[in-house]
Amino acid sequence: MSLIPKLLGDEPFDPFLSMVNQCPVLNTPTDWKETPEAHVFTADLPGLKKEEVKVEVDEGRVLQISGERNVEKDDKNDKWHRVERCRGKFLRRFRLPENAKTDEVKASMENGVLVVTIPKQEVKKPEKKVIEIEEIKG
Repeated sequence: MSLIPKLLGDEPFDPFLSMVNQCPVLNTPTDWKETPEAHVFTADLPGLKKEEVKVEVDEGRVLQISGERNVEKDDKNDKWHRVERCRGKFLRRFRLPENAKTDEVKASMENGVLVVTIPKQEVKKPEKKVIEIEEIKG
């Protein structure tokens, strides 16, 4: 039993945490809520400035949040004991419903939290058209 901690370090091995640290997408948690007026996306982007984040909506009605967490400059004399914070590019994509007004998207960022608000519009339901049935005489 004492061999396992020596191989894995002092902390227990957590395969999910290991996967999160290797994958920037999983390390960019984003909430999506729908209110009566809008779709609201909230993404945790600690340590990033608004200039380092890009918010886009493409013609296919897909919201895309992307950016990059830069690697810190390293001094040759530094000795790292643990690196857990994710670095590199990240990308999150969300297919928006028909009721999203993609031409009125607003985004704001404060203290590393990005909030994207997309107003909703009423989607017209297809009208029912009654077709008169003709009687064929023959």
